[in-house]
Amino acid sequence: MDYVKLGNTGLDVSRICLGCMSFGVAERWTHPWVLNEENSRPIIKKALDLGINFFDTANIYSDGTSEEIVGRALKAYANRDEIVLATKVHFRMHHGPNGAGLSRKAIMSEIDKSLTRLGTDYVDLYQIHRWDYNTPIEETMEALHDVVKAGKARYIGASAMYAWQFQKALYTAEKNGWTRFVAMQNHLNLIYREEEREMMPLCKDQKIGVIPYSPLASGRLARDWSETTHRSETDQAQKSKYDASAPMDRLIVDRLAAIAEQRSVSRAQIALAWLLQKEPVTSPIIGVTNISQLEESVDALSVTLTTEEIAYLEELYVPHRVVGAL
Repeated sequence: MDYVKLGNTGLDVSRICLGCMSFGVAERWTHPWVLNEENSRPIIKKALDLGINFFDTANIYSDGTSEEIVGRALKAYANRDEIVLATKVHFRMHHGPNGAGLSRKAIMSEIDKSLTRLGTDYVDLYQIHRWDYNTPIEETMEALHDVVKAGKARYIGASAMYAWQFQKALYTAEKNGWTRFVAMQNHLNLIYREEEREMMPLCKDQKIGVIPYSPLASGRLARDWSETTHRSETDQAQKSKYDASAPMDRLIVDRLAAIAEQRSVSRAQIALAWLLQKEPVTSPIIGVTNISQLEESVDALSVTLTTEEIAYLEELYVPHRVVGAL
């Protein structure tokens, strides 16, 4: 396993981050394909054995049960001091007023609940899951600063927003002497590259670590176009992200398949290799439902694409509707 610094920090993270949305109680969320605790634990254990030290979850994943499963597994299998544990806040966690968003009240309440579910005194990276249009960014940034100063988070990050919003948050923190975001968790893969227009250059300029989610486009970059899985048949979020652009995306996937065949490696390895060579990507967040997918992802670290291969993969991309920031 390779390790790199997360953005402009001294924090060492594995080049692959294990996304934990795949773990939870299916009945507690809208994703019936998630793995229960019994089936999640071997994957988490294998990730640790492979050298992965970076784990990303969120309070919303399976109504908090992802955090519970991940917390118990890491406590059983890992040294907490060597683990980089990340979670997120924003989406609705209970009915009624103040059940969602990034108000001071919501953040202060949700960090404590996440820590309880994770069974830890602190998280290494606490991220805002989306932009909150109903709360002043000053309120959010000060609350996050206070979370860090209280020792409940070591660093803070953001996810899925417009570049102007992220810049506004960075400016607000700097102006007031508050804790600054060190990471951006954004939507980026071979068939969705809108982040390259504004967000990626901003992150490179500001030395922000980029930890992209959906690096395999919910599996569409990892298998034949006609092949289906339980997730692809039931994941409505995947359909909303990629169905509209399917005809043009398929042409890119065909090229991906051709290079994978020439290299005698998997499609997933080529897709991840492309992402790992994209500056300033730090650690793609991979979501897996079996150990072979995990091993395949780690093997991508040994694949280096040529300039010609990258150009061939990127040539057919056309502008897509913005997905994630909205």
